[in-house]
Order: sequence, then C-alpha cells, then structure tokens
Amino acid sequence: MERRTFLHRIGSILAVLGITEAEWLTLGNRYYQALAQPNPRKLAFLIGINQYPQIPALSGCLTDVDLQRELLIHRFGFQGSDILTLTEEQASREFIEAAFLDHLGKQAKPDDLVVFHFSGYGSRVKLETSSDTMQNALVPVNVGEYAQNDKIVNYILEETLLLLLRSLPTDRVTAVLDTSYYAPSPVLGLKIRALQESVAKLAAEELDFLKQLQTQKLSSTPIVLAATSQANQSAREGLFSGFSAGLFTYALTQYLWEFTPPTKIQVALSDVENSLYKLGSKQQPALLSSQKNPDIKSLQPDNIIGAEGVVSAIEEDGKTVYLWLAGLPPQVLLYYGVNSRFTLATTEQLVLRSRTGLTAKAQIFKIEGANPLQVGQFVQEAVRVLPRNINLIIALDTRLERIERVDATSAFAGFSHVSTVIAGEKPADYVFAKLQEIPSRYGLFSLGGELIPNTAGEVGEAVKLTAQRLAPKLSTLFAAKLWRLTENQGSSRLPLKATLEIISGISPQVLMQRETIRTFKPETSIKKSAQTRLITSLPTAIVPIGSRMQYRVENQSDRSLYLILLGLNNNHTGVAFYSWETPQEPNTADTKPLLKQIVIAPGETLTLPQANSASEWLISGPACFCEQQLIFSTAPFSETLAALSTVKYSTAEQQSIGSLLNPLDVAHALLQDLHNASALKAEMNSTAADSYILDVNNWASLSFSFQVV
Repeated sequence: MERRTFLHRIGSILAVLGITEAEWLTLGNRYYQALAQPNPRKLAFLIGINQYPQIPALSGCLTDVDLQRELLIHRFGFQGSDILTLTEEQASREFIEAAFLDHLGKQAKPDDLVVFHFSGYGSRVKLETSSDTMQNALVPVNVGEYAQNDKIVNYILEETLLLLLRSLPTDRVTAVLDTSYYAPSPVLGLKIRALQESVAKLAAEELDFLKQLQTQKLSSTPIVLAATSQANQSAREGLFSGFSAGLFTYALTQYLWEFTPPTKIQVALSDVENSLYKLGSKQQPALLSSQKNPDIKSLQPDNIIGAEGVVSAIEEDGKTVYLWLAGLPPQVLLYYGVNSRFTLATTEQLVLRSRTGLTAKAQIFKIEGANPLQVGQFVQEAVRVLPRNINLIIALDTRLERIERVDATSAFAGFSHVSTVIAGEKPADYVFAKLQEIPSRYGLFSLGGELIPNTAGEVGEAVKLTAQRLAPKLSTLFAAKLWRLTENQGSSRLPLKATLEIISGISPQVLMQRETIRTFKPETSIKKSAQTRLITSLPTAIVPIGSRMQYRVENQSDRSLYLILLGLNNNHTGVAFYSWETPQEPNTADTKPLLKQIVIAPGETLTLPQANSASEWLISGPACFCEQQLIFSTAPFSETLAALSTVKYSTAEQQSIGSLLNPLDVAHALLQDLHNASALKAEMNSTAADSYILDVNNWASLSFSFQVV
C-alpha cells in the first residue's frame, strides 16, 4: 500500500489523536514497553460481542477476550481483579461508556498502564449533522432501531472512543480494535466484522456525550492497534480446531506469548501480518501513536522468556496438568499431536495427552526429583509431533447448489491428499466457489475471498473438470501447508539469524529479519541479546520488480547447520533455492547438473546466492505476493535433496531461485529429514510409525513474506 493512500485513510483518526504525520512516522514500541513496566497498577477493559439481535452472529469475539485476558494475567502480570470484561448482552453502549469512566477514568492514575480491547462489529454511519462524511463506529450489542423509519443507532463513534482514551490521566494507554468498517457484498470465506454502512441518526445521548468529551482536557497520547489499515479491508475471524477467534487478536497475542519483543512495534506487526496471510487474510494491521520512538527497553525481567503456553490448572494428583497453548503458531495448533512435549523452566517435561481448542491435558514425563507444579508456570515447546496423514482441506461454498457440492465432493475425493468440508463448519485451507460474474465459473479462493491465480475454470465447465484442472495447484498448495507446519522461530533452540536484503549501492538494504530467540541457558540476558535486534521493519515489505535480492544467514551455534529454502510466488507457483555443483568437465554436453547440500559452519555467515556466484537472484514480474521458508537442520537434508534431484534439469535451468516441479515429494521428504534429525525418534518408536517427531534442538524454520510491485 502506498504511503499517501495509507495516510489519507487514517487522516481523520490521526487528527482526533492529535498526531502529525511526522510524529506518526516515528512510531515506537510503547505497547511492549508499557506492558513490561513495573507500574503501580495495570488496568484492562475487554469487550467481546458474538450475539447481536437481528444480525448474523459472530463466532470469535469471546475467544478474543479470553486470549487477551490470559495474556495479560500470565504474560504481563495483570491482576484478574483489575481486568473488567463486558460480553454479549452486557456490552450495550450505555454500559460500555459508563464502565470505561468508572473502571478506567476514575481508577487510572498517572503512570498506570491501561489496556482497552474491543471485538465485535464495526460500521460506517453518515450523520445528519455532517451528511457528507461517513464516520467509523463500533457497534454495541444494543444496535438500535436502525431498521425502523427513524433509523436511530446506538453506535459508539470511533472519535468518541479515541477521545475517551485521550481523557485518561496516564500516558500508558493502549487500545486493540479487532473490528472493521467495510462490509463487501457478498462475503466469501471467513466471517467479517463489519456491517453495511447506513444513513442514520446517532442516539442523542451519544452526541451529547461526544460534545462533552470535546470540551475536556485531553492529556493522554494513546496508541491504537487496529485490525485493518485500509478503508476497503475487512477484519476477519477464523475457524480453528474447536474454537473461532479474530485473526488479528489471535496472531497478535500468539506473537506476544512466544516472543520476548524488545523490538520496535513495526517488527511485531510485520510478524503478525505474516501470520494473517498464512491464515488466509491479506488484512494489514495498523498502529497509530503520537509518541516518538524512545530507547528500546526489554519487555520483561531477564528471567522471563517467551513461551508456547502456561499451566492453567493442576489435578489433585499433582502429575496431570492443563495447559493454555495460545503461544503455538495458529497453523500448527490444528495438527499438534499427542505425545508432543513441553519443558518447564524447572527442566521437567510434560507430555501432551489430549487437546480441546486452546486447552490441553498433559502429564509429567519425569517424576523423580520434580518440583511441585504451580499454576502460572510457563511451558516451552520441546518436541513437536505431527501426523503423517495430513490433508489439504477445501471448503465448499454454501452458495453452491446441492448437486454442485455433491459433484465437487466426488471430484476432490479423487485426490489422495485432499478432503472437503462445508464452508463455516470446520477449519479449511481454501474455498471452492463460483466467481462473482455472469456467466459464472468455478474457482479456488483463499479464506479471505481472493481468487488464487490461474485456478478459474472455463465458462460452462463442469465441476469435475475444474477440479481435475486444479490438480497441480492443489499439490503445490498442499506442499506449502506442510512446510508451514515446521515454523518454529519462537521455540527453536538453534541460535541463528536470517536477513532478507535488497542489493543496491554500496551496502545492502535490510528488508526483513528473522531470528531465533531462545538459547540453552535461561540465564542469558535478554537485554544483551536485544541489542542485536533493533531492526526497522514495516508490515508488507515492498520489493520493486528488477531488484537484486539475497539472504544473509548467520549460524550463531556451535554446530554446522544445513539449509533448505522453499517458497510460493503469488500463492500458486512453488520455488526452491538450488545449490548447484560446478561440474568438473564443464564442456561436456551430457553432464547432468548436480545439487549439493548448503552447509553453514559454526559462527559462519553465508549469503544466498553467494556474493561471488555467477547466478544472481533477480526479482522479475509480474507483481505478486511471495512467501519463503528457510528451514535449518543439524543433519543433512538427504531425502529432500534426493527428491529435488529426481527432476531432470538442463544447464539453462540452473538458477539460484527456480521452479519447484515436484513440491509435494519435496515437502514430504523435508519432514522426513527433520524427523530423522531427531534423536528422540528411537525413544518414541511407537509414535514415530504414524507421526513426524521434530526436536527443537535440531531444527529451525523461519518465514519471510514480501510484496513484489
């Protein structure tokens, strides 16, 4: 998105917040710093509404409240008594505003921390007092008599909320808004949190309240984290394994669980947006703040590090515990298998026995000498168990006729790695639906409703023929799903850093950086390691066509590491990094090109492609969204290399970044190589038969996404 377009979209909000354009461009990490401060008090006000009268229900807003509440209590030290929640019928306009004034306005003192969260519908309303301007508004549960002739609505204007936030006596105020104001019609894929805009009267009490706020002294300079940054974007909520949640809230809280983020907030939002894309939505989160970037400080004390979850309850025997696993990557949670292991800070291990939604049941693996468990203890991933019988799940749009769904189910059943569900009933990866055109065609869409390029059938083509035409694309998309399941930047114990750079001028331009953040020694100073992570990054990294690119990879471990790079261009074309052997007899015409392992020695920094390589990585058109996964292992990628080598390549095809012609074979071989690298596979032999066993001490997987324009 162009800078001018973005600033135009948020101009009115910036004005209400009292922010100049120059100030906005110096955003810092106040969200993180504020949460970490040993303030006298930390107050939170959380709102979630699923059930609205006479409006289609939402599904994930109450989960959002739970996600925020558990994060604030266990991760950032909030007292449960200082967190006020209003949900469902409690969350009327009158109650929300009264509770804000009572719980936050009356209690907050200078230097206190305040967190406000809203999950529910948003909308745009044209007021009679300003008929030419549409204003953003939050929709409380008592929507109003908008369907009657007088069209009175009980909306809370976004301006009202921002002024309320600014009226607080503390400067440590953060708001998270998982809602949006644009409602496309029709909606395909994931539910959206927006109602159609309307011309209506705002309740007289709301207008009076707004006028009163406009006359008050405004001392606070809050930051606002919003689920979308463009007027035509919609905040979406996803259907996961046993629960629904707002994509933005889930991605944000998951990031804050797993990482100890002393970085700038823009880096965090880059990670969050990366997660949103993998969850099927291209919504871009926004951050608004009037604070200039202060010195970076550690979020938490040195002895607290990131986690995948927390002990939430303990059974009487003291050996069985319940875990809240909101720190696992969302795309991984669905397939997180029984016998996966977690480590406590006291070194005991927990073995996963069952899971329902975000809550899991586990048992202590080693009892001798174990310290008594306590609620609130962090748990970190040690061993990830993934089933071998994973499928690509295609949701059939409910607007398809019954016979069309029957034909589609039958057609997709012909693929060994594909299964179908009815959209909205179970988690899915993509949606099979009709294009919104006349005459219509069938096509494959992301969960966010975007057509996957080159998947639309011909006009008048039968469902079965369109599905058969999709075979190569489905294999590529399934392969990408498999290698995404390896992502473990937060939990890997291999210390390394990877930087994506544009080669220009004297020094490369840093586009994006990913770094594993856990080490074997819990006493390692987070503050010290933070000094190397002050990277400026913005969501949706932009790469112009024609750019020369490279990865700079630093192996900070004491072991040699092997590397594989796989990716997607425009979400449908598989690519890989090929490390070609230089033939001993280059003039021999029938010499078969050979691939070699990419090895990074301990302490070594490697560039891909290598700086002295004749083969450059040049970004070509057309414009597209690219996603790449860098996977590291302590053992060679023998089976992956063998799978890559089964394809016959000509000398002309020896490019650094080239097409991945057998993506599914390569993805399965990759998982097998990571499984083979685990020393625990013999110990867990009964599990290994039908699962992949991945040890965090032996692998790391980092994700990069960028937009080519």
